[in-house]
Amino acid sequence: MKDRRSEIEAALAVGDHKRHWRGWALGAGLIVAAAAGGWYYFGTASQPVSAAANYRTEAVTREDLTVTITATGTVEPQGVVDISSELSGTLTEALVDFNETVTKGQVLAKLDTVKLEAQLAVQSANLAAASAQVLSAQTTLDETKDTFDTQSSLFDRGLVTHSTFEAAEAAWKRADSAYVVASANLDLAQANYDAQSAELEKAVIVSPIDGVVLDVAAEPGQIVAASLSAPTLFTIAENLSQMQLMADVAEADIGQVTEGDPASFTVEAYDTESFPAAITQVRYASNDDDGLVTYTAVLAVENTDLKLRPGMTAVADIVVAEAKGVLTVPNAALRYAHPDAVETTAAAAPAGDAPAEDEGGNNGGLFGMIMPGPPGQNDSATTTRADGKSVWVLRDGQPVRVEVTPGATDGSRTEVAGDGLAEGDLVITAKLSTN
Repeated sequence: MKDRRSEIEAALAVGDHKRHWRGWALGAGLIVAAAAGGWYYFGTASQPVSAAANYRTEAVTREDLTVTITATGTVEPQGVVDISSELSGTLTEALVDFNETVTKGQVLAKLDTVKLEAQLAVQSANLAAASAQVLSAQTTLDETKDTFDTQSSLFDRGLVTHSTFEAAEAAWKRADSAYVVASANLDLAQANYDAQSAELEKAVIVSPIDGVVLDVAAEPGQIVAASLSAPTLFTIAENLSQMQLMADVAEADIGQVTEGDPASFTVEAYDTESFPAAITQVRYASNDDDGLVTYTAVLAVENTDLKLRPGMTAVADIVVAEAKGVLTVPNAALRYAHPDAVETTAAAAPAGDAPAEDEGGNNGGLFGMIMPGPPGQNDSATTTRADGKSVWVLRDGQPVRVEVTPGATDGSRTEVAGDGLAEGDLVITAKLSTN
């Protein structure tokens, strides 16, 4: 019977099938064991080795922190006057040149005055004639007044007729009116004379202020046409020893800038020298240059040595905040997030929901049972992210998270406050790669 059973199994190849299944099961078990070992090895290898050499650190320091913003602009005089001519005519003289110091009332240039002087002579003659007419009218008025007084006295005594009295009165009144007209003509002639004299005075162009000549556009023989648009003949700066920097402050920074803020700036002509300044005005009007919105801040600048010249391009650093003796950390410490630390644990999934994926992107179930996560790793946890309100401090070779309150920053270091942080603590700024 046994031989018969063996013959049937050999015919149906049942024995070989059992042997093959046993070999497959054994191979699968070895693969799973190897995978689990590798998973465990690499998972544990990713854990911190609690060695300070694995991290780049910097010390927490107590120092003075200065917060500045940068703005660009141009150096300008505090007062600039463009001088032109109110009259049309031909320039006969230009009496000043570039960089000359002038005083208020100093003659800068002269126009040809031949025509103006002739017109003034006409007005002078009219004034003399009007004055003579006033004298004549005054004499006539006095004469008629005497005659009227005499006739009035005789009429009161009945020695002259009423018509004679009325004729004397009318003559006196006409003489009085003629005197009024002559006086008005005299006033008109005087006004015309004064106006023509003022025109003649305008032919002499003078400086309205004390200052320095920045630009000259006047040449002898030049014809000036002031009827449409008076040309600028001279540009005078009021005082080059007191300058101002017109700085364009970015829209994002203007809220931090206030009057009185100290500043310093450099110009290309003296790139190794820093010039002090202070903000005297922050203007509300905006400047829009191809969509870039800026606001003008006016900085007062002392220029007693006259090194700075109008139009120089300047780069200013404006101090908007200062903190004395505060704890500071490098900005990189606020950006660092420890990759192996756990911040929160997700709530359990409701009944009926699909199994959550583990951190490797694998679903739970049989594979999750066969391939457990690395030691110390929670499948439902989320890793810590940098929030700018905490730093990691190395203590006994281990990273410890410390909550802080950040304050002012100068771009490289930031003021922080926190009960768990002290001067000299080593904050982590980066994790070094290990091979």
